[in-house]
Amino acid sequence: MSESPDNPMTDRVLALAGLVQALSQVRRIADTGQANTAALATVLDSVFRIDAGSPAEVYGGRHALMPGLTLLKDYFEGRIADPQLPRLAMAVMQLERRFVRDEDMASRVHRDILALGDRARADGSTHPDVMAALGTLYAETLSHLRPRVLVQGNPHYLGQASVVAEVRAALLAAVRSAVLWRQMGGSLLDFLLAKGRMREAVHVALR
Repeated sequence: MSESPDNPMTDRVLALAGLVQALSQVRRIADTGQANTAALATVLDSVFRIDAGSPAEVYGGRHALMPGLTLLKDYFEGRIADPQLPRLAMAVMQLERRFVRDEDMASRVHRDILALGDRARADGSTHPDVMAALGTLYAETLSHLRPRVLVQGNPHYLGQASVVAEVRAALLAAVRSAVLWRQMGGSLLDFLLAKGRMREAVHVALR
């Protein structure tokens, strides 16, 4: 996959929007036991679109990322409603670095996602069995990397196996977006040196 020739930064912010959209569902599931199904489906579908030609195609079109793009807009305007989201995003970006350096783990995750792809396409990525399989994959692989991504929420829901599986599936989707962001040339330096360009790219993507 290559950057769009017209605006590589737009590709990067689309991947970032996928990341924060996934993490906003992590937070929602952990707090309420329920996700926004459409927003969650967008990021879970992206896990299985390994050979998409562009970041927009990874998510099924830019319009599907409107929740994540709106969250990014709020972040750049200093209006983040959930202060845990930036912390989780940073933790996932750090996790992504450790994940891609572990070739055995990355190969295992890639192989298992391919094996689950037909079922996800037939039943939908938000089918409980598909989310359970993704959650198990995360638990058996990325959850062993340190430091762990710690999710806070309502203990009543986080004590339920099905909710924990959904949280882990959404975290896997967040890592997928973090990988895409790096592939598009993104780095943490963007937040220091290119914040204005990122903010403008978000506004362009929201049009």
